[in-house]
Amino acid sequence: MLGRLKQMLIKEFIQVFRDKRTRFILIGPPIIQMMVFGYAATYEIHHVPTVVLDLDHSQESRELVSRFTSSPYFDVQQQLTDSRQLGNLIEEGKATVGLEIDAGFAEKLRSGQTAPLQVIVDATNSNTALIASGYISQIALGFAKEYQRDRISRIAPQLMEVMPSVELAPRPWYNPDLRSRWFFVPGIIGSLTVVLVVTLTAFAVVREREIGTLEQIMVTPIRPVEFILGKTLPFFLIGLFDVTLIAVVGSLWFQVPFRGHVSVLALGAVLFLLCMLGVGLLISTVSATQQQAMVTAFFFIMPTITFSGFGFPISTMPRWMQICSYAIPLRYFLIVIRGTYLKGVGMAILWPQMAAMAGLGFALLTAAILRFHKALD
Repeated sequence: MLGRLKQMLIKEFIQVFRDKRTRFILIGPPIIQMMVFGYAATYEIHHVPTVVLDLDHSQESRELVSRFTSSPYFDVQQQLTDSRQLGNLIEEGKATVGLEIDAGFAEKLRSGQTAPLQVIVDATNSNTALIASGYISQIALGFAKEYQRDRISRIAPQLMEVMPSVELAPRPWYNPDLRSRWFFVPGIIGSLTVVLVVTLTAFAVVREREIGTLEQIMVTPIRPVEFILGKTLPFFLIGLFDVTLIAVVGSLWFQVPFRGHVSVLALGAVLFLLCMLGVGLLISTVSATQQQAMVTAFFFIMPTITFSGFGFPISTMPRWMQICSYAIPLRYFLIVIRGTYLKGVGMAILWPQMAAMAGLGFALLTAAILRFHKALD
């Protein structure tokens, strides 16, 4: 058995590495996609196109506008003179945020009244609108707090020593600077692994059936179990290599800290790869051509990434979707990889995720092997 399996492995590696394009696909696209997603996938916003309509023209209004001008989150492009201009620029997509300061803004502040600041946000992209609104609130509250402190110090300086206040002191753990890239880069490692391993495994088996060599292989002394091992083991090793490559590039290039143990991450990667091999084999049993395998793999990959919590919190999904996500191996692998990278936790914390991937991997491989035996027969 070992001799036949060895020859099968040699055949598969020769078939994979003799083609220059295949060699490039195994190394080039994972690195390129890591770089693209690492820079593109982020929740942070910077230089939001902003226009200002200042109808007050006071020192206070100019001070408030200067806070937006000096902020890295907003790019004040124009100072308008008419409210119709503001609406037109947002409708045309030339501005995302519009600030309107009505006449009498400074007068109300000086008399101790509430001075409104109208903010118009293009909510076509709800995520950008929500984050921009949060930044605007912080800037406005900071301005109001500082103005109130200065006003009290001028009118009744003795109150400054007895006036109570609440000071917010946030202390983010594991990601002190709140860099969304630290959250996305580990997730990209898992997502790219899904695409690579599932497509490579499914296409390799289907290609044998499509070009007619599957029947030739099966008339040889090799047994079905040896054929399955010979087909999946090379892609398991290739997947392990790609996981390592992507993780190293992501960590070194994007400076994402790795605080955990390599052995814990390696165990999680092995269990996850077994799950993806099972999925690839299952796809190969229901596909007669490579085009069918590609469509079926796409049908699996997109929901997997969506339900995994890669970009959207699972807790915000409908209840039935949250239940469905428990059948997604990537959900557990993302917890493992983010836990080892950012938190540095070990098996004492991650054993439920490891157990879930082990169970799913066993179920998927068993189903795939049984279905594959039936397809061969």
